Amino acid sequence: MKIARVYGKDDLRVEEAEIPKIIKSDDVLIKTKRIGICGSDVHLYHGENPLATLPRVMGHEVVGEVVEIGAGVKNLNIGDHIVIEPINYCGKCYACRHGMPNVCKDLSVFGVHEDGGMREYFTVPEKQCHVMNKDLDWDTAVLTEPYTIGANSTARGNVGVGDTVLIQGAGPIGICILKLAKIKGATVMVTDVVEDKLKFAKENGADRVVNVAREDIEEAVKDWTDGEGVNKVIDAVGSPKTFELGFNLASPAGTVVVLGFSEKASQIPQLPITKNQLTVVGTRLQAYQFANVIRLMESGMLKSDGLITHKFKFDQIQEALDFIDEHPEKVKKMILTFDD
Repeated sequence: MKIARVYGKDDLRVEEAEIPKIIKSDDVLIKTKRIGICGSDVHLYHGENPLATLPRVMGHEVVGEVVEIGAGVKNLNIGDHIVIEPINYCGKCYACRHGMPNVCKDLSVFGVHEDGGMREYFTVPEKQCHVMNKDLDWDTAVLTEPYTIGANSTARGNVGVGDTVLIQGAGPIGICILKLAKIKGATVMVTDVVEDKLKFAKENGADRVVNVAREDIEEAVKDWTDGEGVNKVIDAVGSPKTFELGFNLASPAGTVVVLGFSEKASQIPQLPITKNQLTVVGTRLQAYQFANVIRLMESGMLKSDGLITHKFKFDQIQEALDFIDEHPEKVKKMILTFDD
């Protein structure tokens, strides 16, 4: 079989390897059907992911078909269509015991700390496999994992009916958050500096969009909320500036949700946090969101809706990464296809 492995900065090699064998009783052998290229994959390829270890087979947005199961597998059958939950956790540490295995002290992420899905076949434990309806096409199914990021972000922010929500950043993850926030009954403003991204956000349900390069966001929020501020600020940009800005835009008793991995320091005074009794939460990956997202996708409440803009065959992976580098403004979500 073919695999795509990163050995170092900008050093991707497509190689031949043996098809993995079932070793443990709960192992499941998967034939890959689609895989999404995430921004974190691009960072890993360019040597910019501080959490990754090399050499590494990338890829954590993966769907495929079960082709073999271990003797101890109880809830899967050969031929099942599955999506991979890309986190492996201990189940015993403080985070795991409190419902947050996504930040387990021994967290291992598929495609980051262990080899991922950019290969024709792979094995994973049964607990990381979620069955999907076979009527759901592969191109839609591969968006499941990105949608779980949106689901976790809105869950961490406790987004509910009637909330005003500001999403900073209209990239693919910002759009996924937007869709989940709308499903939960919120009214949503989305900001960005690219008009095409804002247009796409509007097409996908945003109630108000703001180009922060042209419009004062603080004035826009005051006008939109009658001076109250937004109940939930979700920062899908992750820059020091957007992080700081969130505290000025949140309403009293509001929540600021942070997705970014920037290591740069921010200047945030204590006063707005204490005065307005703000809640500040981080969100990483997802915890227990797959079942709900799969249900929403199978019911048609979550669709691709134009998120996938480009498709390449798996053996064209180098061309795909080069295209992302050369035309970032054209790509929302790119996927790699395997033989059906």
